[in-house]
Amino acid sequence: MSLNKIRNAFSILLGSLMLFVSDSSYAELQWNLTEGVTPISHQIYDLHMIIVYISVIVGVGVYVMMIYSIINHRKSRNPTPATFHENTTVEVIWTIIPFVVLVALAIPATKTLLALEDTSDADVTIQATGYQWKWKYEYLNEDISFFSALDTRSNKIRQLNSGLDPADHVDENGKNIYLLDVDNPIVVPVNKKIRILTTSNDVIHSWWVPELAVKRDAVPGYINESWAIIEKPGVYRGQCAELCGKDHGFMPIVVIAKQEAEYNDWVAMKQQEKAAAVVASGKTYGKDELMTRGEAAYNTSCASCHMPTGDGIKGVFPALKGSKIATGPVKDHLDMVINGSRKNPAMTAYGTQLDNLTLAAIITYERNAWGNDTGDIVQPADVKAAR
Repeated sequence: MSLNKIRNAFSILLGSLMLFVSDSSYAELQWNLTEGVTPISHQIYDLHMIIVYISVIVGVGVYVMMIYSIINHRKSRNPTPATFHENTTVEVIWTIIPFVVLVALAIPATKTLLALEDTSDADVTIQATGYQWKWKYEYLNEDISFFSALDTRSNKIRQLNSGLDPADHVDENGKNIYLLDVDNPIVVPVNKKIRILTTSNDVIHSWWVPELAVKRDAVPGYINESWAIIEKPGVYRGQCAELCGKDHGFMPIVVIAKQEAEYNDWVAMKQQEKAAAVVASGKTYGKDELMTRGEAAYNTSCASCHMPTGDGIKGVFPALKGSKIATGPVKDHLDMVINGSRKNPAMTAYGTQLDNLTLAAIITYERNAWGNDTGDIVQPADVKAAR
């Protein structure tokens, strides 16, 4: 087969494959490793490219020798085969060269691996705990903690028969962020060493942000460490990279890197929010306000299983609409939400995840939405007492 025929066949194959790729996805198609915005990501990228170049050279050399041998040593040109069986010099050469290449590659690879594991002297330490299906972040030096879940717009779009177009969910730069945005991103300072501890509350998750060159499994009962120094401000997105259950695909990660002064302002704001939440949990609220708060919190924390309509998923997650829990005794409802289900592990304990006011709002909403209409109002004080 001539070179032109091979080239034409490859072009036809590539063109056929592109028929299945939309214009927008083709524009974002990436053929190489992400270079990243951290020193360790640059080391990994450089090591990757060295190995790619060596592999290309070896591959080209092997194919050139194969083609040369096929053309010049075919039967029609050499009907009588050679009688030699080995060549010691050649065998020594093709043994020594790969050995030298591997030893040469081992040096930068070892340096990169050692640097990858060096989490010492961190300026900020964040513990990322995986939950089905969200992340909890704890800033161990600043006494800040919060949950980060799929953003409200993505959550609405993904619902069956939502009528919303995922292509319309874009950021300020016009880049599609459907299933890649969260309600509470983590914020870090640039040019500071960020130590990230990953663990899990239930099943194995994986905290992965390509541009930071961080990908660590979150294993229950075990803590993995990684680090990053982000060199420029920006928004960096990732996802859970370990199949962790029904909503694995709806567990994004968003890291916002800011200048140190802006980061300090954010820390102060979060600490004020925490203090305000403590005060808010001691107040008494009207039904309308609890219902408004409850609907928003329900859609963030509960709708993925029980559905926004409260109908649940038949045979998998029970309906709350007209259920014994949502229309029965309030104390049983409080116990279920705070402590989880003893019979069904899928119903997690939200008492460790949400504050008193949020739990009170969710329970009030569940007891009065979708036609349940119990008229019950649950206050933060009720949740505190039930704990």
